[in-house]
Amino acid sequence: MNLNKVFLVGNLTRDPELRNLPSGSAVASFGMATNRVWKNQQGEKQEDVQFHNIVVFGRQAEIVSQYLAKGSLILVEGRIQTRSWEGKDGVKQYRTEIVAERIQFGPKSAMKSGGFNKNESFGGNVKDAPIQEGLPEIDINEEEIKAEDLPF
Repeated sequence: MNLNKVFLVGNLTRDPELRNLPSGSAVASFGMATNRVWKNQQGEKQEDVQFHNIVVFGRQAEIVSQYLAKGSLILVEGRIQTRSWEGKDGVKQYRTEIVAERIQFGPKSAMKSGGFNKNESFGGNVKDAPIQEGLPEIDINEEEIKAEDLPF
């Protein structure tokens, strides 16, 4: 069995660029950074940043270009793909990118505009997201938490 699946959570490094394919289908591309923090054997904090090229097609491409901007927090689910082509100088060029199959937006504070408030995290498609005034609080010291008490 083979599997090519990627999940990334990070921030856009540039605004999405929206284009149309000759078929008329929309395609958006953007950069994304993911960070990793850990402590080495000496207990010193270490950091690493990886940069990813993301491509998304169809209606999701239009939504991404409308609502996301540099710095936006997103979750991307997709697959890794490497393309190759011959450059003008005759040298073969390669580009590895993530083809997004699903994108979920982060909080509104990290978006251009949309339907999330500061209390929501990843919520999916902006057009389907309800606007909430805030989530109810559950006092866990008072009683046992029951499934019907959960706000989701």
